[in-house]
Amino acid sequence: MKVGMLWFDGKDVDDVGPRVQAAASYYRDKYGRAPTVCFLHPSMMGEVRLAQVDGVHLRPSDSILRGHLWLGVEEQGA
Repeated sequence: MKVGMLWFDGKDVDDVGPRVQAAASYYRDKYGRAPTVCFLHPSMMGEVRLAQVDGVHLRPSDSILRGHLWLGVEEQGA
């Protein structure tokens, strides 16, 4: 993914699921299609390492700041 939407959620919520759902809902409304991948800081994934939330694959990345989600559509062959 080279282009995506950066979402900031400054809430202190342990469960990443609702945060990804809210960001994905906004993405769908704004861009007219559902995101397929979400990059987030590894510390936000918590103890349970979820693979996906509502069809959005979660990928930990040290380059994403805490409290931020980077959503988009994963490129084919990537």
